[in-house]
Amino acid sequence: MSEAFPTFEVIPAVDMQDGEVVQLVQGERGTEKRYGDPVAAAERWVDEGASTLHLVDLDGAFEGERQNADAVEAVVAAVDVPVQLGGGIRTAADARELLELGVERVILGTAAVENPDVVAEISETHPGSVMVSLDARDGEVVVSGWTEGTGLDPAEAAARYEELGAGAILFTDVDVEGKLEGVQTDVTRRVVDAVDIPVVASGGVASLSDVRALKEAGAAAAVVGTALYEGAFTLRDANDV
Repeated sequence: MSEAFPTFEVIPAVDMQDGEVVQLVQGERGTEKRYGDPVAAAERWVDEGASTLHLVDLDGAFEGERQNADAVEAVVAAVDVPVQLGGGIRTAADARELLELGVERVILGTAAVENPDVVAEISETHPGSVMVSLDARDGEVVVSGWTEGTGLDPAEAAARYEELGAGAILFTDVDVEGKLEGVQTDVTRRVVDAVDIPVVASGGVASLSDVRALKEAGAAAAVVGTALYEGAFTLRDANDV
């Protein structure tokens, strides 16, 4: 395990749209279910034992520039655990601004695919602070809200970003994301085997057995959203898996 994730942990997702916590199905707008104030959600998960929080600016991800800055800043100020943030972070300047604000790790997806050198650029001043998000559908990395294929193999891409200085990989299995139908571990395991940096798994967790499967696949952590918000299991139970 790494300094970032010394032991396996479950990381609650605080996905934000229009200043509210939401969960989408398959990442599609219009499928959202709302869960209230981001600060309240963040504080709840920390109270229940979260060691890390996973924040996503969904509007930023769709629009290509940060949209929920006020909510992000409020969460960072309210909690005393590391926060990783993705959505709309396109440049090294964007990333450094957030890291200076107190975000522990910035998550780059489309930006890293379109301009891999941005990973190295950020890592020069903030080593280990870049988490590259690789979202895969049918074994292929997809970008731009999961709408465009890239032809990249996720395991090969993960190894490439490790060489560029990425401190971790966020691997999302788009085929199962948001469906609450369970996880697939084959591709996750391939990504884990391709790198020495932590791989955080995301997508499809519906039960404690799914959490256990991702842990056994070698993931350093698992991001969980809908299952926690819908009460499929508690965060404390998940972290005891």
